[in-house]
Amino acid sequence: MTDGWDWRQPGGTPAPAGGPASGAPPAGSPHGTGGTPSPWWSDALTDPWRDPYAPAAVVVPAVRAEGGEPEPVTDPDAPGRPKLRQVVLISLITALLAGSLGSALTYAFLRGGGGATVLGARPAEAPALAQRKPQSLAGVAERVLPSVVTVRVASLGGISEGSGFVVSADGHVITNDHVVSGGTGKATVVFNDGSTATASVVGQDPESDIAVIKVARTGLTPVEFGDSEALAVGDPVLAIGSPLSLANTVTAGIVSALDRTMQAGEPGGPVRYYAAIQTDAAVNHGNSGGPLVDGAGRVVGVNSTIKSLVAEGQEAGNIGLAFAIPINQAKRVTQDIIGTGKARRTVIGAQVGGPGAAAGAGVRLNAVEPSGPAAAAGLKAGDVILRLNGRPMTEPTDLVALVRKYAPGSVVTVEYRRGSTRQNASVTLAADAK
Repeated sequence: MTDGWDWRQPGGTPAPAGGPASGAPPAGSPHGTGGTPSPWWSDALTDPWRDPYAPAAVVVPAVRAEGGEPEPVTDPDAPGRPKLRQVVLISLITALLAGSLGSALTYAFLRGGGGATVLGARPAEAPALAQRKPQSLAGVAERVLPSVVTVRVASLGGISEGSGFVVSADGHVITNDHVVSGGTGKATVVFNDGSTATASVVGQDPESDIAVIKVARTGLTPVEFGDSEALAVGDPVLAIGSPLSLANTVTAGIVSALDRTMQAGEPGGPVRYYAAIQTDAAVNHGNSGGPLVDGAGRVVGVNSTIKSLVAEGQEAGNIGLAFAIPINQAKRVTQDIIGTGKARRTVIGAQVGGPGAAAGAGVRLNAVEPSGPAAAAGLKAGDVILRLNGRPMTEPTDLVALVRKYAPGSVVTVEYRRGSTRQNASVTLAADAK
């Protein structure tokens, strides 16, 4: 079967009738002329389906620029293969996150009991009062405690224990006279950190209930003194000491009253008079001699006495009525003791009798010393003292205690009644001759 064409390779048999001569391609054929095979003829002649008279397509290869291979072009948006450093870093971060998550889940499981009820709310920022700022009560206590000591004195009756506080870097300590009285003149001091040292009694003033001891140690931290005259009822205070042998105890309260007349003393012993600072801070046996501190951490008093409802001879406890010697008075007595070995006693130069004609109407002067301060101010026996520096006089002890609060040389205003007239006088207080 034939399709009307009978063609052979160049040099073969003639073409079919009516076609071109053997070896002569048609016009426009790529086979060349004169029967000469064209270099474009290639192997197409062996293709049985090749039309020898169809035009041929010439594919010319692209001309490459000289100078080596072209620079490769990278698509910036195409995903690249991660480098080794990136692979290691990603693996490390993944491992750390997995470990942290595992630890957190384990901790939560252990704390929560594996799904058990969780008690309490989530932690929140502590309120201002719980942050222990330097001016807070906790900050004040932390600052003062290193200067507070426990004082132990051996006597024939056993061990007397009280409190005290350091007032000089070379070892002077203030305490109560009734803490060291009856002892051998030696004491043991226990510091805030638990260390101990021996101490000797420098001097005592039984009537003001102040004693000074000196510790055999230097480089101590003394307290800061406040001004007891600047106190007001309602001011916050801290009482620090060793109540009932519980060292480093801090209690808080307020100033309940000022110039509260105190007359104290043991049977057969001296009578102590002072115009005390009253506080409701809890004070018990063992607080004696410890500091009463204001809201700035300054010592404003020396804790000394408590009131109690128990019968005589029984152990007394705190009922919210405690009394401290004003620090202005205690400091003055301490300076006298360190300087001279004894304290001066402030007097007005008159003997006080009973109360006035009516209750609360002042105190009567039974006698006036001719050369004393009262006589120099024009006071006479029989005069009734109504007020001293504005403080009402109701009992004889009021005048004695208030006068001893002031230093010798202080000038006080006295309001008195002579007969039916009221008068005022300025009295310059003096030190007792003894």
